[in-house]
Amino acid sequence: MKKILIVSADYYKDISLGLLDSAKKNLPKNFKIKIIKVPGVFEIPITISKHQKRFDAFIAIGCVIKGQTPHFDYISKSSIDAIMNLAVNFKKPIGNGILTCLNMKQAKERKKKGAEAANAIVSVLSQK
Repeated sequence: MKKILIVSADYYKDISLGLLDSAKKNLPKNFKIKIIKVPGVFEIPITISKHQKRFDAFIAIGCVIKGQTPHFDYISKSSIDAIMNLAVNFKKPIGNGILTCLNMKQAKERKKKGAEAANAIVSVLSQK
């Protein structure tokens, strides 16, 4: 049985819930799933890092929406880069379900990205 950790950033709760629901629906029923909620996407990489030995794969869920300052750019890039580094260094798949959107409308239209992140880890876990 594969153990999966989903780390969900709750800054935009309604978006995160949609991403989380779509991810869970696309994971096989025989996977054991744990969900940890964090305040924002910046906290996702450290949470995955803390739990890397206990799980076979991870899904990162969250949303960053561009505002009027460069904060969006820094948070988006650093979070995505950290997730990629963790996946490569741990040699464990991390499905990227973090939305980086220009506005709330774009975020609401992309809730299926949770499913895509789930499908990605299932694909990598099935490799021989």
